[in-house]
Amino acid sequence: MLTALALLALAGCGSSGGSSSGTAASTGGGAESSTPGTTTKSSPTPDTAAAKGREQVTLAVPSSLAGGSLSSPHQVEVPQGWTASVWARPEGARMLAVTPEGNLLVSEPGNGVVLELAGGKVAESENIVLSGLESPQGLAFAERNGGWVLYVGESNQIDAYPWSAGKAGKQEVIAPDLPDKEPSGDDIHRQKDVVVAADGTVYFDVGSSSNASPADRGYDPPRGVIDSVSPSGGEVKVVMQGVRNGEGLAVAPDGSVWTAVNNRDEIEYPFHQEAEGHSDAFGEVVRSYVDNHPPDEVAQVKQGRDLGWPLCNPEQADSTPPGSFADVPLIADAENNPDGKALDCAGLPPIEVGLPAHSAPLGMSFLAGTKVPAPWSGGAVLAAHGSWDRQEPRPPAVLWLRWDEKNHTLLPAQTLVGGFQEADGERWGRPVDVVPGPAGELFVSDDTAGAIYKLAPPR
Repeated sequence: MLTALALLALAGCGSSGGSSSGTAASTGGGAESSTPGTTTKSSPTPDTAAAKGREQVTLAVPSSLAGGSLSSPHQVEVPQGWTASVWARPEGARMLAVTPEGNLLVSEPGNGVVLELAGGKVAESENIVLSGLESPQGLAFAERNGGWVLYVGESNQIDAYPWSAGKAGKQEVIAPDLPDKEPSGDDIHRQKDVVVAADGTVYFDVGSSSNASPADRGYDPPRGVIDSVSPSGGEVKVVMQGVRNGEGLAVAPDGSVWTAVNNRDEIEYPFHQEAEGHSDAFGEVVRSYVDNHPPDEVAQVKQGRDLGWPLCNPEQADSTPPGSFADVPLIADAENNPDGKALDCAGLPPIEVGLPAHSAPLGMSFLAGTKVPAPWSGGAVLAAHGSWDRQEPRPPAVLWLRWDEKNHTLLPAQTLVGGFQEADGERWGRPVDVVPGPAGELFVSDDTAGAIYKLAPPR
């Protein structure tokens, strides 16, 4: 049975299939160039940089858990000495959380349930903890008034369940009537992630209704935001706006809250330059640019902050040095802010960490205080779902981002676990969430294979 563990709330993507932003910091398309609209092979991708000290291992699949896309053997890339195995096979597994008793909760938005799994080498029991929910996704445990509470993000509300002796008590709705199916647009993001800060404040995301419509910023209540509410309910407050789909919520070692954001698709070329046969490609859809822009985002959640979407986009060509995914500046969106007057993008803080465009970052967890060994304990892990519409598919992966303790920030990502995509671009798995286990292992959910993987470091 899983034993007790540091309880960090994790999150995942806003659409139960492919995210509308799709990719990971892994191989597949070469490095992002600092020259707008082009790609090069001149510098390593994050995946190549992380390949040092990595090896391919066969994913161990117990016969009782084989089937579907896990019927045939698969090779995964892991840090040297690590092992990878299939631990459970819940259908449509999304977000994860560890209970106070040390078991693993898994949300299944498509089935409206939250499962509890327990076991050793494999999950030996599976029980439905909650059912009849509206597309539940985010899960988080925290103490409130001396007792444990399970917070659940349904697509239309945030719930709190007193937790005692391994059972959920009566539902308390602490944030009702959230934007869900309405208002709707061309790319609605319904699911909600949830995380609890050290002071008990509950943070959750309200995803956009669209790929890139400014109307989301004007809805009442607005979409494309990170909201907060007190642990017992009350007024819902907008904390941060301009967040297209910020489902990867997690709490850093210094107590700050962070989000991983799926950025927009089909971005128009923002420069008055020649590209792909256009003498002035400004406002055109230039495929080589779209494939690598805009970066997905990992950003600190701060009161009053604006990430700019859909009026501003991060542009790695303007980073220092050009092409860097650290502190990525924002520039005006050619479609929604062509003259830069709708929002002063240069006046917004840069994005702390960019991820290669269309990585589709989902659940995130910081590893400080867990039994995960160094150097991995000195950072955060992040599940990247992989692209859905990139010309050369961006592979799914589990990423690792070092925590810069001195500067209280995350550094650009490396690939921790790869191999979910075949050479022809077909995927047999797509990670959604990743959480640390009690013995220093990592548990990874996969909604494509319908699996929970156990990644174990050497002992």
